Amino acid sequence: MIQRPLTHALVLALLALPAPAASASAATGLDAAREFVPRQVVVKFEGEAHGRAVELPGGVGVGRAAASLERNPRVAYAAPNFIATASAPRIGLAGAAPAPRVSLARAAATPFGEVPNDPGPINGPPGPPGGWVQRQWNFLPWQGPATAALPISPGGINAVAAWRNLIEVRRPGAQGIRVAVLDTGVAYRNKGKRYRRSPDFTAGQFAKGFDFVDHDRLPLDENGHGTHVAATIGEKTNNGVGLTGLAYRAKLMPIRVLDRNGSGQADDIAAGIRFAVANRADVINMSFNFACRKRLPGINEELRKAFRAGIVTVASIGNLGSESCVSPPATGPHVIGVGGTTQGGCLGAYSLSGKAVDILAPGGGAPAAGCPSVLASSILQVTLKGSLNEFGEPGGYAGTSMAAAHVSGVAAMVLASAVLPPVKKSKRRVRLVSKRLAQTARSLGLPRVREGGGLLDAGRATDRACQGPCLLESP
Repeated sequence: MIQRPLTHALVLALLALPAPAASASAATGLDAAREFVPRQVVVKFEGEAHGRAVELPGGVGVGRAAASLERNPRVAYAAPNFIATASAPRIGLAGAAPAPRVSLARAAATPFGEVPNDPGPINGPPGPPGGWVQRQWNFLPWQGPATAALPISPGGINAVAAWRNLIEVRRPGAQGIRVAVLDTGVAYRNKGKRYRRSPDFTAGQFAKGFDFVDHDRLPLDENGHGTHVAATIGEKTNNGVGLTGLAYRAKLMPIRVLDRNGSGQADDIAAGIRFAVANRADVINMSFNFACRKRLPGINEELRKAFRAGIVTVASIGNLGSESCVSPPATGPHVIGVGGTTQGGCLGAYSLSGKAVDILAPGGGAPAAGCPSVLASSILQVTLKGSLNEFGEPGGYAGTSMAAAHVSGVAAMVLASAVLPPVKKSKRRVRLVSKRLAQTARSLGLPRVREGGGLLDAGRATDRACQGPCLLESP
């Protein structure tokens, strides 16, 4: 984020503090709690369009400075520049059960509306056409008759039916919808010898993005998390390569707000949301979290602008072990907060409780206590594996990061599916999408604070025949 520097004298005048003595500890790395950037506050001055990060003089405490600035009538808000982290993508999955293997003898002859031809692994022995069904339990139907080509999965969201529904309305794969992916970047293009585009993406899938970490126009992934999230939302489907994605013809907008370690600053994240709004995103995915109950006025300001612009915002609620409560940005204004479920259709052991839980989606991993199923496979997508130009389908990606990506992909599909009444991009459109996702979800019989509307069902959410009484089946 480009900052207009404030002089120490002006900051001190606004703070109404005496000039402090220089402190040897003032210039150390992160705060001891690793929750905010040292010697910075995010400040919005009256009359400015948005907040910006400003440097504090040495020796001035961040919390004291923010509180003092907010008492100044020239300041709209001030807060520490808090740090978010990717929502714990790898959660103790050693020994997790593999996805069920099925006979695929009929897959090659099955039309795309039933089983795409993606074979599964992109490295090692090639899989058969339709081999993705062995690995992507999360996209399978959860009820109905199983076939040799298409088994059922208790934790599936029935993406196959949703793909069919969108083909029928001539908007295959959410064609025409833009999804902004705020994350560690995406392996979306080649650059020199170091960076390669994921083999299951094409150049035409991507809208213009930006890197708010390195401040350039190439938001390339150096972690793998962002590519995995983007792949769930829109990895190429029925191209005979790798695995499948949900909204496979949507435009993906890569916006890098998290660094190679999966950490990002509040001011960069606010700027990323602002970029997505300015560049006409329809959906914004945020698979990261701040610590519990952090005050983020700059981010919330941008989320309200996104809502007014008719953009659906989706966020992971956080994971037990990384967070202790449902955490921002999932608690932000008009954001769909997403918890995680397992291969066995149970709540994930990591999924938190709170009034900001709006819906559940597959996150994989171990089930919560009391679940009758021990199935615990992770979420597989093509992403970085071992280096910046090596790709595979690494195991161990599980958590609400992965769950949020499912909801963003299906939100894009709902927008393309003709199930909503005609409406311009507006606050009403956001409310209609949120309501549709919740009303077509299936209850797991859990309290509202645990499951929200229930487990995402892509098939029902995009089914034009699912109106009236169909919607009332879900609480």
